[in-house]
Amino acid sequence: MTASPETSRTAPPIDLAELPRLRRRTSTVLITSQILGSLGVPISITLTPALATEVSGSEALSGLASTASVIGAALVSLPLAALMTARGRRPGLVLAYAIGAAGAGLVVLAAAIKNFPLLMVGMAAFGAASAGGLQSRFAAADLAAPDHRARSIALVVWAATIGAVLGPNLSAPASHGFAGTSIPETAGPFVWAGAVFLLTGALLAVFLRPDPLLTARALSAPGEQTREGRSLRAGLAAVKASPRARLALVTVAVCHTTMVSIMVMTPVDLGHHGAGLELIGLVISGHIAGMYAFSPVMGWLADRLGRLSGIGLAAGLLSVSTLLAGTAGGDHGRSALGLFLLGLGWSVGMVSGSALLTDSVPQQARAAVQGLSDLTMNTAAGLGGAAAGLVMAQAGYGWLNAIGAALLLPMAALALLTARRHPLPGAARKGGRGGR
Repeated sequence: MTASPETSRTAPPIDLAELPRLRRRTSTVLITSQILGSLGVPISITLTPALATEVSGSEALSGLASTASVIGAALVSLPLAALMTARGRRPGLVLAYAIGAAGAGLVVLAAAIKNFPLLMVGMAAFGAASAGGLQSRFAAADLAAPDHRARSIALVVWAATIGAVLGPNLSAPASHGFAGTSIPETAGPFVWAGAVFLLTGALLAVFLRPDPLLTARALSAPGEQTREGRSLRAGLAAVKASPRARLALVTVAVCHTTMVSIMVMTPVDLGHHGAGLELIGLVISGHIAGMYAFSPVMGWLADRLGRLSGIGLAAGLLSVSTLLAGTAGGDHGRSALGLFLLGLGWSVGMVSGSALLTDSVPQQARAAVQGLSDLTMNTAAGLGGAAAGLVMAQAGYGWLNAIGAALLLPMAALALLTARRHPLPGAARKGGRGGR
């Protein structure tokens, strides 16, 4: 098979016999970049609320720094999607990590001069690295076979486990390494994060070749090669036409918002109950392990049992997690279990929702739809994170978890309604295949 005339300017002709090798190579590069990139974000996340409190002088503003990071990820989602649509995955991912590194530098500067607005700008730019990591899951789906799509996404999500679990536990040594310098200890992890992001971007720039999105286009049918079909307007039309795509958007938005809103306030709640930095790091590490370590299992379930079953499992796990965390009080073990299940529910919801979204729209519209998905997801989570600090200050951590649980109800109801009104044929339903 060879590329169409339009595509051949950006992607070489593809030999189908080489496709398995190309899938393995692309997966290896994406996995390696995820390991590195995932180390950069969590190494700083444990101290972000403390840094915001230190710079602003107000605990009520402690959640805004993490919120700014989520909002930053949302703001760059569509520009990154537009760049990827025009030039492929590689330029978009490299740019995301470059912006994240610049943001880390601004955070360090803001901490040194105690400038809260600059801290917010730096954290917003820092969030671009998270957007890059999230977009990597879609890059993994570009070349995947439909009946292995969720597993391909899950494998890249899983790759973040190593860095994500190590990151929070490296916060303390990364902070102590700057003791006695002009850089505040709470900002020390951001120095390391910036360096990690630069290394990740360089890795992708050199080794993510050929580009997976451009290659997928070269393999698609000639009728799917129009530029008009890749526009944001076409992406919006594709979502409007597909009930399952709409369910996928709601799923990733609700799961991410619930997770972010509760997670960013957990270090503050643990601190109120006497937990030290090391214990907080362990709890957050357990949470992040839940997010990433079991994602291959979640991907296998989503492929074998179907995307809607995965979404139902996500709703159940997240509900139990909010119950445990919200009623923990000073029981640190109960908090840790609740945060672990919070991560596990996020994992299955993200994998199932991302796979369902990719299944449910035409290939030519996928990059635009995926960018729209991340914009929706991060905007909702940003609003949730901003509200989390206010809820925490006015009502407490228990009420924050209760609100998180309430967000799951419309997602579960929409999943049941979609399954009833838009069932898949038996052949497509088996293994989670297909589904528009």
